[in-house]
Amino acid sequence: MPKVSIIIPTYNVQQYLVQCMDSIVKQTLKDIEIVCVNDGSTDDSLSILRKYEKADKRVVIVDQPNGGYGKAMNAGLDRATGEYIGILEPDDYVPLDMYEDLYKKASDYDLDMIKADFFRFTTNEKGDENFVYFHLSNNPDDYNKVFNPSETPKALNYVMNTWSGIYRRSFLLENGIRHHETPGASFQDNGFFFQTFVYAKRAMILDKAYYRNRRDNPNSSVHNPEKVYCVNQEYDYIRELLMEKPEIWNRFKNMYWKKRFTNYLATIKRIGPEYKREYVHFISKELNRANEAGMIKKSDYEEVLWTRMQLLLRDPDGFLGDGKTDGNGNAEMLRVQEIMDSNSYKLGFALTAIPRKLKNKYKAYKKKKKK
Repeated sequence: MPKVSIIIPTYNVQQYLVQCMDSIVKQTLKDIEIVCVNDGSTDDSLSILRKYEKADKRVVIVDQPNGGYGKAMNAGLDRATGEYIGILEPDDYVPLDMYEDLYKKASDYDLDMIKADFFRFTTNEKGDENFVYFHLSNNPDDYNKVFNPSETPKALNYVMNTWSGIYRRSFLLENGIRHHETPGASFQDNGFFFQTFVYAKRAMILDKAYYRNRRDNPNSSVHNPEKVYCVNQEYDYIRELLMEKPEIWNRFKNMYWKKRFTNYLATIKRIGPEYKREYVHFISKELNRANEAGMIKKSDYEEVLWTRMQLLLRDPDGFLGDGKTDGNGNAEMLRVQEIMDSNSYKLGFALTAIPRKLKNKYKAYKKKKKK
């Protein structure tokens, strides 16, 4: 059994695939399996993968008709045989020590999953890569210790991704954790993210960035302005999964709605201007129903995010606005920024700095005392 199986779901990424594959076949952890799922590529992606397959016996190719990201990932999960599972998007790449470091930690601490900070990057015309460091959590106390995600709903606040870590394969199998297979849909990693957090008992996040996540691939689904309701479909699927077990739904429902809302904000930025007003009215009605059911609570939200929520709940037309916008038709973004730029907001933020620090220290003290 390989220590780690890395699944690479591949569709029409010939311009990035060599960099991706080179980063994985040269890993310092040699006992790995590289499962490349060619999801009906029409460019040279498959022929590139075949060259790596011929040169390295650890490379396994699953070639199938195009079925979408979820189906490709599930095909990879079905084929993988490793103790742990990693996910590498074919337009991204990883440093050579990533999987050795993650596997050692996962093995030493008997973890269901381990995730690490990551970089996002773009490449300029000269070929220079520009990196931005992303922390999974804003709280330094969350890092480098074992925790129980299934009992920690607020861990869903961590930056959402499925590829910055590894997952114990037996844990995925025992809990039936899969990807949504809606044909033509996107954002099907969201459901996988949720399932891993609501079922994992032993997990850790590391304050070191490994994974390099590309943000300038024009074919990425996050740039598609016409995929308007894909996020809604994925979150309907997630809700169905969580509600199959009432105790899980009751524990996670408030954070589920927060995560859904933040994904809606990203969708509003992404979709074409002709879809924005219809979409904002649709989600405003949906969020108002959740609010009336008591699943949207101020205590779960940061101040700016709560302000955005209130604007959307009470006035979807005003949320977009007919006057000033941020260039994407989002008047509410300007309103929130105006609030943050105001002297009263800055003064209030400064005056509450010491009480916030004391509150965080008191929380940490109580947590340590319980242990």
